[in-house]
Amino acid sequence: MKIEQRARCSWATTDLYKEYHDKEWGKPVHNDDKLFEMLILEGMQAGLSWLTILNKREEFRKAFDRFDCRKVALYDETKIEELMHNEKIVRNRLKINAAITNAQQFIKIQEEYGSFDSYLWSYVDNEPIQNHFNSEDELPAKTPLSDKISKDLKKRGFKFVGSTIIYAYMQSVGLVNDHVKTCYLYRS
Repeated sequence: MKIEQRARCSWATTDLYKEYHDKEWGKPVHNDDKLFEMLILEGMQAGLSWLTILNKREEFRKAFDRFDCRKVALYDETKIEELMHNEKIVRNRLKINAAITNAQQFIKIQEEYGSFDSYLWSYVDNEPIQNHFNSEDELPAKTPLSDKISKDLKKRGFKFVGSTIIYAYMQSVGLVNDHVKTCYLYRS
């Protein structure tokens, strides 16, 4: 069967969405650099479509030093102004400042837990949650677990980590697999 003919979650309508759906969404991520990237991108997405973020993703990578949290944590006002003038990314000062703050807090969690991966995956006992939804209409915007992670991250000083953003993050890094039963990636 050709990849284009596979049954997918209904939101995977464009080539870019299909590629993201097939190769990333719901697949467990254990690399701290990738976990940081997705945390920042999910925050940047607030109020926008995920397709907007995917279209700008490579430019985000260039602008944010390939999401090296140690570099982002040191960004100063000059770098913030440079980012604010970069028309190829989301130019929102609150979100840019949040990315810097989140990089600093991300490093603290790495120091405390050995890695952000260890911290994050401890919430699910290192085993992805497999949901069993018949359609995307059943997918929650947030859950008690996303509430719990969000609350802890906020307590640690993270920004743009509300429960809805965190649930989308959990989906994007595979803590939860929300591929619907009709999708070829259900239970993958």
